[in-house]
Amino acid sequence: MHMKKGLSLSKKFLTDVIQQSTEMTGVASGQLAADLVAAINAEIIETGRFSLPDFGAFTVRETAKRTALNPHTGEKVQVKAGATVKFKASPSLKEAAFAGAKKAKRKAAKGKAA
Repeated sequence: MHMKKGLSLSKKFLTDVIQQSTEMTGVASGQLAADLVAAINAEIIETGRFSLPDFGAFTVRETAKRTALNPHTGEKVQVKAGATVKFKASPSLKEAAFAGAKKAKRKAAKGKAA
């Protein structure tokens, strides 16, 4: 299934895909989508990593304590050390995204020329 232009990957989107791909009700599809998201969150919390072949990998990365600037006042502010989740796309996803971007660019150029 392809995402329609302008949609983001959300729990609602996952629910809709599950419901269209199976004979599950909307409620059951929503629960399955919520369970999948919870399982992914739990895996990232427990192991610091979650990967899906042909999609990519989520990894936890620690961030160091640093000094930043408040954009409104220009004042220096201390930022605590913490952690963030980083996503790295798989080579096949990168290739598909690049091909899609090139196709969209050609389509946009064709539309301007017409």
